Amino acid sequence: MLITTTNTIEGKKIVKYIGLVTGETIIGANIFKDLFAGIRDIVGGRSGSYEQVLREGKNTAVNEMQQYAAAMGANAIIGVDLDYETVGSGGSMLMVTASGTAVILED
Repeated sequence: MLITTTNTIEGKKIVKYIGLVTGETIIGANIFKDLFAGIRDIVGGRSGSYEQVLREGKNTAVNEMQQYAAAMGANAIIGVDLDYETVGSGGSMLMVTASGTAVILED
């Protein structure tokens, strides 16, 4: 399934707009990731463990959105937007949402 952040797809004609599709996930960061991220914050550098959590959250949300679109008969999703928020006590959990418009593209 073609998934894009744009509202059109070059060279493809949208024959039907099906509707809004979303995918959501909430991922908890464990204490060890928090500890090592705190050390990285002091000494500088990237936090590979948090980057992995971000990627995992994005992939889960997008996959869920794609499953909903496929169940509705879509063959593409346009206008995709990803949002990231921290939730829970002390912002200990990461919420990732993906939303877009399910469409049918001409073959």
